[in-house]
Amino acid sequence: MAVRGREHASEGESRKPGGIFTGFVQWIIPFLFRFVSFLLFASCRVEHRGYGNFQKLAESKMPFIVTFWHYGVIYIVYQASSLPYVAMVSASKDGEYVSRILEKKGFKTVRGSRNKGAIGALKGLIREVRKGRVAVLVADGSQGPARKAQAGTVLLAGRTGVPVLPLGWAASRYKTFRSWDRTALPLPFSKVVLHYGEAFDVPKGIEDDEIEKYRLKLETALEEIYRKSWGEFGKKEH
Repeated sequence: MAVRGREHASEGESRKPGGIFTGFVQWIIPFLFRFVSFLLFASCRVEHRGYGNFQKLAESKMPFIVTFWHYGVIYIVYQASSLPYVAMVSASKDGEYVSRILEKKGFKTVRGSRNKGAIGALKGLIREVRKGRVAVLVADGSQGPARKAQAGTVLLAGRTGVPVLPLGWAASRYKTFRSWDRTALPLPFSKVVLHYGEAFDVPKGIEDDEIEKYRLKLETALEEIYRKSWGEFGKKEH
């Protein structure tokens, strides 16, 4: 969700030129995303829970890590603005479209090479966070299993010493898709609850035997947000 030397260049491999049609599709996709997401979400009534947790970090002008479950990524990307964000995007061909959507919104993206994969992307995130950018990570990764936190967020926090802010959302009316994470989209004119959890720190230079402890802490925090958010609409899950 490049050409080296540009502000929004992706880490890893440079973008390779394609045919005219491919180039046109890559160019038009970000505009279509902005148009369609506006049609879907602009009429939603949004209520924030725990917004002060986010505001405190944002006003500090210091980097931090925003993390959430994969099912909610589209709406969260729509909501993201203002801060200097950086996100990890898959090195696959589909990731090129995601990368261009994010870059159009002002994100910088990092992508691992075919050889180094996620390890290379994680190193890119570490560099960008140390430069002051706010990292955006999907806690359960790009392939799941759904709502099971992976270690990437904890590793990034441990290498950089920045706090982790879990968040999630729920909606009164929404559409889900038959994907591994049951990707969800709020429907027009629905009520959306955007829930910010409490930020927590991971010890800088965390050792391997502590990673699981903080991975579980993250998973527990995200599940608590998930249950509270959907519970406002009388649901246990989306």
